[in-house]
Amino acid sequence: MAKQPDSTDRPSAETLDETQARLKNGTKGAPTPSRAAQEAARKRPLVPDDRKEAAKQARARAAESREKARVGMAMGEEKYLPMRDRGPQKKYVRDYIDARFSVGEVLIPVMFAVIVLTFIPSPEVQYAGILALWAFFAIAVIDVVVLGFILNKKLAAKFGADKVEKVRWYAAMRALQLRPLRLPKPQVKRGQYPS
Repeated sequence: MAKQPDSTDRPSAETLDETQARLKNGTKGAPTPSRAAQEAARKRPLVPDDRKEAAKQARARAAESREKARVGMAMGEEKYLPMRDRGPQKKYVRDYIDARFSVGEVLIPVMFAVIVLTFIPSPEVQYAGILALWAFFAIAVIDVVVLGFILNKKLAAKFGADKVEKVRWYAAMRALQLRPLRLPKPQVKRGQYPS
């Protein structure tokens, strides 16, 4: 005759709290919860209870991510840069331009000085100021054109002639900006040319 199991041989039923505590600790020994139970545990309301607080938290998270992206871009981190600034060739161009002095860097201060000169009632002074501005502008353009040729040669030597991107316009726009206003910020000092 078969022996009947008594009540001491059966495992005791766990309470819900005990099961949840055991699952939080990561121990096995319980059946996998059903899909319905898992979905019910993940459900969150579409609209939070306190909408003002939720909006405030969302704005804070967005502001924090924007600040992180702004700092990352200023520091030249690749993942935060816009597409026009990404890649090793663009980094080389930025470092080369930041290492040298470009005539175009002082174009804005010269233009401001010419504007001040136009307020002087003397036509000779105004004419000389405008003439000097055009001469300076021509020198800046020549400097940028020469810079484009130099950079194309250096990029071809470093990355291969068949892989050189068109960077003349990119280089010109960076060379014509004041050094403190450039983004991403200069990562090299004057005279520290990239290898």
